Amino acid sequence: MKLQQGQIWKCAGQYVRIVHLERLEVGYKSFKTLKSPEGIHQHTRKKDFCRLLKGAVLLSPDKQKVAGEEVPKEAPTSNHQAPEKLQ
Repeated sequence: MKLQQGQIWKCAGQYVRIVHLERLEVGYKSFKTLKSPEGIHQHTRKKDFCRLLKGAVLLSPDKQKVAGEEVPKEAPTSNHQAPEKLQ
């Protein structure tokens, strides 16, 4: 699974949206519901972000549209793939 900007993941009772993606750093916003614009912006290392996503589910593009986000056409829809791993 490749991480992409704009992806929304559900993990541990909250939603996480990738806001900014760099080679070694990820900026993300965590929030409780898809319809709520309120959330906390955070930055972390990509390796730590992948650990955060362990066991998380990538939402399908249809559910991401509910959140008001534009979804890239190439966004994967399978929930059975693991997040990208760093070496």
